[in-house]
Amino acid sequence: MEFLLRPITMQKHHDFNTLREVKPLVNENNEQATVENEEISTEETEETTEKVEEVEVSAEQQKISELEAKLEESENRLLRLQADFDNYRRRVRLDQEAAQKYRAQNLVTDILPALDNFERALKVESEDEKIKTFLQGMEMVHRQLVEALKSEGLESIEAVGQSFDPHLHQAVMQVEEGEAESNTVLEEFQKGYKLKDRVIRPSMVKVKQ
Repeated sequence: MEFLLRPITMQKHHDFNTLREVKPLVNENNEQATVENEEISTEETEETTEKVEEVEVSAEQQKISELEAKLEESENRLLRLQADFDNYRRRVRLDQEAAQKYRAQNLVTDILPALDNFERALKVESEDEKIKTFLQGMEMVHRQLVEALKSEGLESIEAVGQSFDPHLHQAVMQVEEGEAESNTVLEEFQKGYKLKDRVIRPSMVKVKQ
């Protein structure tokens, strides 16, 4: 009986020793697995953090790009508005200068027919003393009127003997007679005028072809 129990006891003792040897290995394996899991978890956390940071950086860069684009658009709009305003001020200034420079144009244009009539009347010749006195009075009024118009910048356009200029002359007749060079103004039918540097009425002329 004792013989039979001894092997069993010895077997149990052997198994217990085996368990004692295996348990540290299991613990060691578990600890290693835990460390590996912790390392993996740490790596995953770092990767996740990096991805989050990349996403945040990308979002910030996109927002910065959008803000820069809006800023550039606003600056361009401001530059266009400034250019338009400068052009507007320039046009207003030029219009004001032109209005001041040619302020008498309408009045002068209305007076020109009367000036033509004065000149036609002064070409009349008469031996009658009353008519001569009347013509002298008309000549004095004509002279004063011309001086007043000159003070506003009116000047007559030279025509006879000049080369025909379509900006200054209006050809109402062309002839081949005479010894003058071609395209020369031979006769003036109606005097032309300029107000400063603007032609307000071209001369009506006869031109050599």
